[in-house]
Amino acid sequence: MSNKQHKTDVILIGAGIMSATLGTMLKELVPDWKIKVFEKLDSAGEESSNEWNNAGTGHAALCELNYTDEKPDGSVDISKAIKVNEQFQLSMQFWSYLVNQNLISDPQDFIMPLPHMSLVQGEKNVAYLKKRFETMSNNPLFHGMEFSDDPKKLMEWIPVIMNGRPSTEPIAATKVDSGTDVNFGALTHMLFDHLKNQNVDVNYNYQVKDIKRTSEGLWEVKVHSGSGKIEYHTAKFVFIGAGGGSLPLLQKTGIPESKHVGGFPVSGLFLVCNNQEVVEQHHAKVYGKAAVGAPPMSVPHLDTRYIDNKKSLLFGPFAGFSPKFLKTGSNMDLLGSVKPNNVFTMLSAGAKNMSLTKYLVQQLMLSKEQRIEELREYVPTAKSEDWDTVVAGQRVQVIKDTEAGGKGTLQFGTEVITGANGSIAALLGASPGASTAVHAMLDVINKCFPENMKEWEPKIKEMIPSYGMSLVENPELLQEVHTSTAQTLGLSEN
Repeated sequence: MSNKQHKTDVILIGAGIMSATLGTMLKELVPDWKIKVFEKLDSAGEESSNEWNNAGTGHAALCELNYTDEKPDGSVDISKAIKVNEQFQLSMQFWSYLVNQNLISDPQDFIMPLPHMSLVQGEKNVAYLKKRFETMSNNPLFHGMEFSDDPKKLMEWIPVIMNGRPSTEPIAATKVDSGTDVNFGALTHMLFDHLKNQNVDVNYNYQVKDIKRTSEGLWEVKVHSGSGKIEYHTAKFVFIGAGGGSLPLLQKTGIPESKHVGGFPVSGLFLVCNNQEVVEQHHAKVYGKAAVGAPPMSVPHLDTRYIDNKKSLLFGPFAGFSPKFLKTGSNMDLLGSVKPNNVFTMLSAGAKNMSLTKYLVQQLMLSKEQRIEELREYVPTAKSEDWDTVVAGQRVQVIKDTEAGGKGTLQFGTEVITGANGSIAALLGASPGASTAVHAMLDVINKCFPENMKEWEPKIKEMIPSYGMSLVENPELLQEVHTSTAQTLGLSEN
């Protein structure tokens, strides 16, 4: 065992899309900083960033109905959709910059153009979708959105969904052709290959066991290597980007910001079509409405995916429950995260979310045949033998005390928690997650390196032209960004 401390400037914990993004940005901003990465698995992007562990939707709020609430007066609030869309535009610009600089190549290996659609049934839902369409299509971010409640038109758009459907119930859909399917696993691998070329020290099979403050004000990270060796590494700045594993590590730091925060793990299952004939008949991501009591990340959707350059078709997610915080985690994760400082926060969340608990229990009890029945609401002609079940990634929803929601509020988003002096940051939460990685990591850079921002801003604007500006308020810039990113990433219709 060695007690020798290995010094570096930056330590990134977890080799997922978040650390990959932050590491890549920092290397562009300060090439001479020394960066170390520790990942407990044997390669990058194997947990939440893995292509089978997330939906691969480039979340631009084009199709997700949970970002556009209907208000009591009947109007539709699209402010959240605008926010999510603008955040995704930052990711697109950054990826384009990396391709243009030859830092990564072959964008078609991680991003493909794919229509994003919303689909609803029933008179009330159709009226809501029409209103949503009218509100959104007036906004430059959602330019090109189409609406139809004509079964003939829908048959052209989504034959697999319309075939064999009883024609009695009103049905409607919106469609935006500029949507994308993103393989975050492939992108994560590309970014880590690039980082290794930049002399970033990437360590696989290394598990972080402890993080604590040294007397000089550095952070000391204790790691176990796969061979059982114990090492100590110190850095001025540590980023915890370990997906579901971030909360337990954040708690070890003891910073005040880590108190009164809990995590609630939710697992998911997808049905994957193994009949290529059926796969070829569908070409879109089609999002429906979540069932009553279901969490927002359980919105049912029928997705075309491109995985390993092959077209696939997935339906889900079906929510599940596991006390693990990572797919490769321990059954003690949830219990271990309950501390004296967050026990009341956790208990309050449990009491407030009985309908969610009931929903998860019901989902857990579903047989494959019952899942196929749910699929048939989307694909009426679905045959059980054409579909297999895959387990998606673990998501840990943040539980915290908020002014708006009171004690033990369950948060359905991605959240950056930073220490007061900016020397440590952690990313918690789930969807829209990976799609907004660039926005989240800009947030980390802003909060943790305020003294460098003036010097770094020109470079950030070179990487992300719309940085610091609202695209909604600058339609010309939006048009410019749209055209150039689509061209660079191979998304424009040639």
